[in-house]
Amino acid sequence: MCAQLLDYEHRVLASRESLRLCDAFPGQVLLIVNTASQCGFTGQFEGLEELYQAHKDKGFVVLGFPSNDFRQEHDDEGQTAEVCQLNYGVTFPMFATTPVRGSDANQLFADLAEATKPPRWNFNKYLIGRDGEVIEHFGSMAKPRGGKLESRVLEALAQTGPNS
Repeated sequence: MCAQLLDYEHRVLASRESLRLCDAFPGQVLLIVNTASQCGFTGQFEGLEELYQAHKDKGFVVLGFPSNDFRQEHDDEGQTAEVCQLNYGVTFPMFATTPVRGSDANQLFADLAEATKPPRWNFNKYLIGRDGEVIEHFGSMAKPRGGKLESRVLEALAQTGPNS
């Protein structure tokens, strides 16, 4: 069964391929992040990648959603992909540039905003449990490694679920 929050299909960054979140990441702990490749927080890509690498074998995945809602994303998805993959070595899934706030927000971010709060800036992080329910929202200042966010990821990973 697919949790409503994850019952959406999103196009992969700089690709024609789309993924339905339920099918691609069943029973996994997710960290959903609105990103921007020209933001002062762009360096968080390194920490997000480290977090992903440290815990991916336990059923954890980071999902990046570039957005130009704060006017800090390239117009060209190829440039966005280059920043993420070449400059920061991102290997976690990145999706096509999308609105993440207001009436234009994609349905995933509209649901995340309703469950917690909308992104006030780039690099907001939403932790989703294995059951597809929102655990917690973290603002832009939350560092990916060595703090409350990583502690909460570890707690979520310890919870049993369909693929744990």
